[in-house]
Amino acid sequence: MKRQTFQAFGQIFLILLMTTVPVFQSGKVLVFPEDLSHWVNMNILIKALHAKGHNITVIRMSDSWYIKEFSPHYTSITLESPGGFNEEFFKVVATKMLNILRGGSTWARLKLQIEMWENISQMFKKESEMIVSLFEDQKLQQSLKESNYDLMLTDPVKFGGVILGHYLKLPIVYNVRWTVYNEAHFAIAPSPLSYVPLPMLELSDQMSFSERVKNVLMYAVFQTQVTLMTAPIYNALCERYIGPGMLYYTLIQGADLWLHRVDFIFEFPRPTMPNIVYMGGFQCKPSKPLPADLEDFVQSSGDHGVIVMSLGTLVGQLPDDVAEAVAEAFAELPQKVIWGYKGRRPSALGNNTLIMDWMPQNDLLGHPKTRAFVAHGGTNGIQEAIYHGVPIIGFGLIFDQPDNLSKMRVKGVAKNVDFGTVDKISFLEAVKEVLYDPSYRENMQRLSRLHKDVPVKPLDNAIFWIEFVMRHKGAAHLRTESYKMPWYSYHSVDVILFLLSAVMLITLITYALIRYLCCRICSRKTKNKLE
Repeated sequence: MKRQTFQAFGQIFLILLMTTVPVFQSGKVLVFPEDLSHWVNMNILIKALHAKGHNITVIRMSDSWYIKEFSPHYTSITLESPGGFNEEFFKVVATKMLNILRGGSTWARLKLQIEMWENISQMFKKESEMIVSLFEDQKLQQSLKESNYDLMLTDPVKFGGVILGHYLKLPIVYNVRWTVYNEAHFAIAPSPLSYVPLPMLELSDQMSFSERVKNVLMYAVFQTQVTLMTAPIYNALCERYIGPGMLYYTLIQGADLWLHRVDFIFEFPRPTMPNIVYMGGFQCKPSKPLPADLEDFVQSSGDHGVIVMSLGTLVGQLPDDVAEAVAEAFAELPQKVIWGYKGRRPSALGNNTLIMDWMPQNDLLGHPKTRAFVAHGGTNGIQEAIYHGVPIIGFGLIFDQPDNLSKMRVKGVAKNVDFGTVDKISFLEAVKEVLYDPSYRENMQRLSRLHKDVPVKPLDNAIFWIEFVMRHKGAAHLRTESYKMPWYSYHSVDVILFLLSAVMLITLITYALIRYLCCRICSRKTKNKLE
């Protein structure tokens, strides 16, 4: 009797659950991703969507580095036109930038910025050629239209997925931190320059007057660069394939949903928008047991613990003098060190340091004996350090990495090293400060608690919103119409000019009226005197 009652209760509960949880059958998702670490993030979303029963199609380039042609989680469409640049290109660019940065002078840093913009320009031009090839392939375009996809999921750090999604008239969801325009917030949300620092400037949200001047001036420089270098390339494509007068910036802003790969544990507080959903740390997960030999090495550290060092995918090796300085500094520490490194083995390497071509970074960061993380400042690595509560010694190298680490420094969880001038002494001092000043670990563990204290896990939240857009064929109710407004209307320049004109007109009329009355009065007085 009790068993039957329990079964009946279970059936009732299941019926109630099914009536309260939205049901969405298998959808068809077209994915236009970006390579390298961006793909690592996108692949997590793809696997999660595949696990929910959705059919995924991924558009990849013939020279893709990370994006494989065959996968159990998706089918692929390979474009023969190269558009992503291959592994060798990125490694050459990274090496050149490190050598420039190692110069250490202001001129060297200026050269670094010029080098970055030159390489970005090359990427834009190469991608525009790929987009033309994509749209001119009539057979492929017909196949994409006939597939009746429910959604375009893309990373707008490049423009291909954005313009293709609009061309196919699909609801568009971004997996985003950067767009082809700038950091995602700057493309869609109000960004007051008084307290929202421009990316790459390594400023906080509490700027001095001189820093605010720098912020505004650099924003003007950035806008000029975009106007001269980026806009002409992509606006021409929009005119050609979307319609007359269509601007690339308008297409970027027209996405239904922005799944942002950071949150306000990582970022400084700032204005946002209804269709931005934060999923910072969605790739993070609890650590798994280490392989036996690696676990033995970690356990041999005793109470001193372990330091983990990784400089990401692009920087396989450091200049020899930097690598020797790092190895020599590590050799003087009582901690054990696990260093992910593919360069020449430093001669000063101590017995306490284990060099690995590849290491299970997440599992090492989550190990209870890990005391610090020497990192290049990539978003993924910082998010994993926050998740596991491990303080950072920052080797900010290229792209957004120094700015990411600057945010961590302001939050009191990282000590940054100047790559241009680093030597054994300065590096050793930085490592010891993070190891032996408890505030770094306490602050990072506080961030970790804040990050985990959410009602829904970031990945689950992201998948819900992707399915939400598919269920409702878009999310127009979350998207403001501001992106359709010309700049002078958005900033109310026309309203201000109208009001100023009205005030000036009223002032002139009042002045003319008073002058007329005064003249009439004076004229009467003169006439009366003459009489």
